[in-house]
Amino acid sequence: MRKIDLIPNWKFLLMKAIGALFALALVIPLSTAVAASDSYPSKLVRVVIPFAPGGSTDIVGRTIAPKLSERLGREIIIENRGGAGGIIGIGVVAKSEPDGHTLLMTSPAFIINPFFHKIPYDPVNSFVPIARLVAGSRVLSVHPSVPAKSVKEFIALAKNQPGKLVYASTGVGSDAHLAGELFKMMAGIDFLTVQFKSGGQAITDLMGGHSDWMLGTVTLSLSQIRANKLRPLGISGSVRSKLIPDVPTISEAGVPGYEASQWLGFLAPAGTPQAIVNRLHKELTQILNSEDTKKMLEEQGQDLALQGPTEFGKFMAAETAKWGKVIKAGNIKVK
Repeated sequence: MRKIDLIPNWKFLLMKAIGALFALALVIPLSTAVAASDSYPSKLVRVVIPFAPGGSTDIVGRTIAPKLSERLGREIIIENRGGAGGIIGIGVVAKSEPDGHTLLMTSPAFIINPFFHKIPYDPVNSFVPIARLVAGSRVLSVHPSVPAKSVKEFIALAKNQPGKLVYASTGVGSDAHLAGELFKMMAGIDFLTVQFKSGGQAITDLMGGHSDWMLGTVTLSLSQIRANKLRPLGISGSVRSKLIPDVPTISEAGVPGYEASQWLGFLAPAGTPQAIVNRLHKELTQILNSEDTKKMLEEQGQDLALQGPTEFGKFMAAETAKWGKVIKAGNIKVK
């Protein structure tokens, strides 16, 4: 029986408290908030994306930024501060003035990194949530040589060949890696995971027949699926993708309750006045509910997943607990 190391207790206590502390961070004296928001924004607004250009966080951020600039009446610049899996950019925002002029657009890396790395900020007390925006699904795809034609058939195949099927992932501790580990736990199967530096490398290996399957983003996988170079079996999110609507969710196709999405949202430094947080949430809601923005996001494989500050804080707490269990059960460690 495989030995499972426990994640240090302080991390579980920290993450268990995240929802309550986020909520407390939102309680700011009304008079202070109103005074601060009267002149907001008074200068350009900087949106820090803690990853290199070209990824889904960057693309969605650059889709939203011009529209937010119009609504706020101030210039908005996107600043890519990649490095250390997002830790560098997140740290920059944590140390910024809490006046609404420096914001963070982030992803599941925000809650996953503290399990694996020493971080130069407090993941609970350094930020307040503004809004969750979208959730991008992954698609479970197999190489055409794999005989499975459905999620149930794939699970049966994996059970008949324990530890044999090769899963193409994108880095230890990444959301793609954890999505695969969650599938392993919930489906009751085992397989061999091979890590690649990027989704592009992983899908190239899969198309070459060196790997058997992957959970790639819909946008990354779509052209290969349409060219019949990959066979889609299931969508990782809670709803089907509008880009490939005939593909069922993994939950409805054989693993009830399975869900793994690459959500994106806005955070601000702790101490940002509540009125400014509310203003930003209101403007972002208006932007994402517009038909042209919806269309652009759908074309990027993103599903609308709007949540306000309190809901978003609770969501991150739940996600932290969920992935903490996966990390513990899989004995996942970053060397």
